[in-house]
Amino acid sequence: MAFTVSAGPPPAQYQDYCPKNRRRFVLIAAILASAMGFIDGSVVSIAVPAIRQSLDASLTQIQWINNAYMLALSALILVGGAAGDRYGLKRVFSGGILFFVVASIVCAFAVDPPMLIAARAAQGIGAAIMVPGSLAIISKTYPKEDRARAIGIWAASSALMTAVGPVLGGAFLSVGNPEIWRLIFAINLPIGAVALYLLIMRVPADAPVSDAPLDRSGAVLATLALGLVAWALTGPEGEEGLPDLSHILFYGIPGLAALAFFLWVEKRASHPMMPLRLFASREFSAANAVTFLLYFALSAVLFYLPMALITGWGVSEVQVGLVFLPITVAIAAGSSTFGRLVSRTGPAPLIGGGCALVALSYGALAFGFEWHRFWWHVFPSMCVMGLGMAMVVAPLSASVMGAASTDDSGAASGINNAISRMAGLVAVAAMGGIASAAYLQAGGPDGFGQPLEAVEAGHRLATDAAFVAIAWITAGLSALSSAIAFAYLPGRPASGNAI
Repeated sequence: MAFTVSAGPPPAQYQDYCPKNRRRFVLIAAILASAMGFIDGSVVSIAVPAIRQSLDASLTQIQWINNAYMLALSALILVGGAAGDRYGLKRVFSGGILFFVVASIVCAFAVDPPMLIAARAAQGIGAAIMVPGSLAIISKTYPKEDRARAIGIWAASSALMTAVGPVLGGAFLSVGNPEIWRLIFAINLPIGAVALYLLIMRVPADAPVSDAPLDRSGAVLATLALGLVAWALTGPEGEEGLPDLSHILFYGIPGLAALAFFLWVEKRASHPMMPLRLFASREFSAANAVTFLLYFALSAVLFYLPMALITGWGVSEVQVGLVFLPITVAIAAGSSTFGRLVSRTGPAPLIGGGCALVALSYGALAFGFEWHRFWWHVFPSMCVMGLGMAMVVAPLSASVMGAASTDDSGAASGINNAISRMAGLVAVAAMGGIASAAYLQAGGPDGFGQPLEAVEAGHRLATDAAFVAIAWITAGLSALSSAIAFAYLPGRPASGNAI
């Protein structure tokens, strides 16, 4: 699950192709598509223990059930955004929804971990097309005087889905049937069907606004590089503990070589998916470094904390779903306020201070996790984290956009969006080995995150040790992001005047 700090591709050029009385169908379809992505992104981490029990999946397989989705999404989202301009947003957006829904049905009927991993990768491809299209098609459909209101409705609905999704998903999972996790994916069929009906039957086709070729070479190289690096960090299938050095080198070196080749290709491409010239700006580079570190930490905590609470403490899924509420509520309620404040203070104080609060919350989680106090320790810590993230999201987006020219604003936003998702991919891959090694070192009787019929004392203590290791690392990375923000981002508005 990731709370992106930017919208993705540039808003499409407004075209007066959709009659006024049909624009609401575009808005509803965009909200429904976003709902599918948000619900799947947040609830899957809560469903991990049920999936492991149902499919007899190892920790490595569970990591790749998440990472297959994130790999496709992070590597292809920039190309997915450009495809809408190249071939028409209605056609591409509808295709992304259809691909996502079909893949979701395959997820729901998966009979073993490899099948679910493959289906999740297909879901990621669909999401890479669908996610950037949801906002872009609103911008293309609504004229300027109505666009802000439409985007506001879309954003509020998305925030509501992000907040409610884990709670409802946790309620379903608490039923006790180990196969109930399949509903998380099956529910996308009726939602997607309504969205497709509205787009296909009620919305006219739009004309493409660009004839630029898609950066297919960049997409292939990005997927290869990220996949090899993630596999190097994950470790061999079925093995517990940290991956050995030979495994890391065998896959990591080709992964880094593919990444270097990707950068070489992007530098020379006529229409690159990632224009490297943007990184010449110190502010842009620093903002993206903060994004990577902060979202690495966020993704690691939100993926492994539910696993630790459910399998280690025996907390119900519906209760665990509540840990997602503070961050979504805080961001929804506070982003507007902090977005206005950044014009007075500059981005550094808000981003640096917010990152420091996030670091404090993870440190508090690590310090007191062995107390086993959900309401008096875990939930308040997540509330502090939510406040910190609310301080960061809008100012970080403003910093990214402010560091780029108007012509590059779409590319800057898309790059930052992709980097936040790459961070989640690498986080889940890297932290699994650390959690597994800490669990074994603490004398755990089975494996980290393994659901047991009855939670044993040794398993509980080892699970605590595993998550504490993750929490301390994420606290350190969040503190580093705070230091980068204070050191390299502007400490006052660019204009020098408070607004």
